[in-house]
Amino acid sequence: MPPRRKLNEFERGRAVAWFQDGVPKPRREVARRLHVSISVIVRLIQRFTATGRVQERRRPGRLKKTTPREDRLIERLALQTRTASSSIIRRQLRVPTNTNISQQTIRNRLHGFNLRSRRPAVRPRLTPAHRAARRAFCRRHVRWTRQQWSQVLVSDESRFTLNHNDDRLRVWRRQGERYIDVTVQEKVAFGGGSVMVWGAFSLHHRTPLFHVQGNLTGLRYRDEILRPLAVPTLQQMGPQAVYQDDNARPHRARVVNDFLQQSGVNRMEWPACSPDLNPIENLWMSWIAR
Repeated sequence: MPPRRKLNEFERGRAVAWFQDGVPKPRREVARRLHVSISVIVRLIQRFTATGRVQERRRPGRLKKTTPREDRLIERLALQTRTASSSIIRRQLRVPTNTNISQQTIRNRLHGFNLRSRRPAVRPRLTPAHRAARRAFCRRHVRWTRQQWSQVLVSDESRFTLNHNDDRLRVWRRQGERYIDVTVQEKVAFGGGSVMVWGAFSLHHRTPLFHVQGNLTGLRYRDEILRPLAVPTLQQMGPQAVYQDDNARPHRARVVNDFLQQSGVNRMEWPACSPDLNPIENLWMSWIAR
């Protein structure tokens, strides 16, 4: 069970104001707005009714080693550099405040601000030219019908590895901040691996899965994949069939372009660095998850 979120003093004041409004809001509605359980709001209203205060009662135990100002500084340091570890934040805090606290205290303060250490989401590194090409592609096809998309044979290669590099970089983020820029790790395509396969499918057709052994060249792509697998499937789909492949160097070799042109294959223009636009990526991910 995830730890219960605590309301800060400002949020407690808002909750009481909503409850005491001219048209009081139900406690369940106040809890929904503040993303806490209804029991938190019930206890807050009971405490305010009995004491007239929204501050939490003083609890017995050891006093905090940090002041509210130092707590805000810890939060600001984590938000400025999302990849900073608790040990780095501890050293940065010591310079302006001369405060000597443990790394666990740093983590506790960040947890109090609803910041948790999480692995960053990963996305392709896109230049402005890549982004412009992706927008142009989407605008060209935004009005395509289901019938038009059913005529597209999408293809891709994927490498499956038994062992991979476990990136241990972590970032501080709040709920809902998984995909903002400062919490996302960018990376380029990886190298190495164990097994590479090629496949293609459309709405009603699919090719056999082909095991790519060794390096894939333009000649091998033409002779081992396109001629025996892709082109026969496109012919079954009819004259309106469109073939999609990415901009990998073997796919754009001159021998490949000449062969597809001679075979009368309609080829879809594909923006660079756009794996997420290809529906076959969902198929690869479903296999990986097995």
